[in-house]
This record gives sequence, C-alpha cells and structure tokens, in this order.
Amino acid sequence: MNQTITYRACPACEATGSTLVPDYSPAPWEIASCDSCDSVFLRNPPATEALEEEFAWEKTYTAKKEASRGSTVFSPMARKIRNGLKMYRDQNRLFRKWFGETGKVLDIGCGWGQRIAPPMVPFGIELSTALHAISDETMRARGGYCLHGAGAEAIWDFDPESFDGIVMFSYLEHETEVMKVLQGAHRALKPSGGVFIRVPNYASLNRRVIGKTWCGFRYPDHVNYFTLQSLKDVAARAGFTAELVNKITLPVDDNISVLLRKTQSHN
Repeated sequence: MNQTITYRACPACEATGSTLVPDYSPAPWEIASCDSCDSVFLRNPPATEALEEEFAWEKTYTAKKEASRGSTVFSPMARKIRNGLKMYRDQNRLFRKWFGETGKVLDIGCGWGQRIAPPMVPFGIELSTALHAISDETMRARGGYCLHGAGAEAIWDFDPESFDGIVMFSYLEHETEVMKVLQGAHRALKPSGGVFIRVPNYASLNRRVIGKTWCGFRYPDHVNYFTLQSLKDVAARAGFTAELVNKITLPVDDNISVLLRKTQSHN
C-alpha cells in the first residue's frame, strides 16, 4: 500500500504545493520551491525535538564548516569590503543606534548569550538545552534572562511592546514557523523598535556558481532559504517593512542583513 507523504506548507505564504529542487536535495532531505511564491525551503524537516538535541546548532556547525571548506568563491571579497567599512565593524554600535543605548533587546536563537552588549539589556530565546543554560546565566547577570524553547512559541510568553529591538542573527533559516515568530516579534516590539535579521543569501553568486556544495546549505537544520525579495515578502505579511543593511556587499555576500520596522497600518 502506498503511503501518502505530507509535506510542510510554504513558510512564507502557507501554500501547500511545492516542486522538488533535486540538485539540492540529498536523501532523505527535500529542498523545494513554492509553486505560489517561489520561496525555497526544506519541506520535510525533522521534529523540533530533534533540532533541540540531535541537530542542535553547536553539534552541526563544526561538521558543516569542515564539509563546506573551499565552498565559497566571492565571500572573501565581501569580507574585505565589510572590513573596510566602519558601519560593518561594530555590530553592537549599530544595535545601539537602532535600539537605543540602554534598550531592552531580545535575541532569538541567542546561542551563548554574548551578542547583546551592555549598556543594552539582553533577553533571549534558545532551543539548545546546553546553550540555554549558559545564556540564561549570562543574561541574568546583565539584567535580563533567557527562555528555553522554540522561538515561535516562546516569543508569545513576553508582554506586548516589551522590546526596543529584536535580533534574529542566523536564526530565521532554522525556524519552521516563520510567520508565527515574525507575528510574535511584531507583538513584542515597541512601535519605535526594530528587528534585525541575518540569513543566508540563496541568491548569492557563490550559490549560483558553486551549487550544491554552497556553504549556506545545512541539512537538516537550515529549513528556509531566503532571497532578499522572499524575505521582504514574508516580512510584509507579518506587518513589517524591510530595509537592506548590507547594500554594498549583497551581490557577493553569502548573507542578507535587513532591519524591519512596523508598518504604519499594523501599529
């Protein structure tokens, strides 16, 4: 008897139809393109529990780094440009500019909890059990705390308009419920606040030239593959406008960085 396979809906538009991208789909993982909006995503991701333990970031990062060695052509050029521009050198300087010197900042997928520096007050959400314990201790010492759990669920535990800034640094590509976490961010963000997002750039020259060995592919913990346009589209559905941060380096950059602000009609 043939068993019907149920695939994940598109994380951007929630359509159920998708087409396999075979060159980027090593068994058993299936990368697909949405038939409605062309978003690219892993349509058969593992359960959240597996991402929490078996495929936790700190366990897969080193292996992927080794496997991806030599899989970038243009990234050194992007790094050289970034290093030459003052605006890219100090990430926390940008956070203070966007979110305020003493702003309350939520870091989703916060890892070890070191990303948000004083005098900003750090809060976090972390799925990995081991990393959560470290980040919670770090953040409590600085006036905040870290919740343990999936970002799309835990973000709803914060009060509305709690934060001056929200950071999703190398996080949204891991989140199966993209709209839910963005809608939660919209609710938790102050009207004047902003959301910083950094994700792999599926439209990068590296991916186009190198193909299936591109450094942005990580199976199965990368479940979304954004272009600037698909990231703007999903942000708009959640009530945000998106401003590109890495305007100069984007054509040769393996990552996209954007700053979201609430649209007037959704405030």
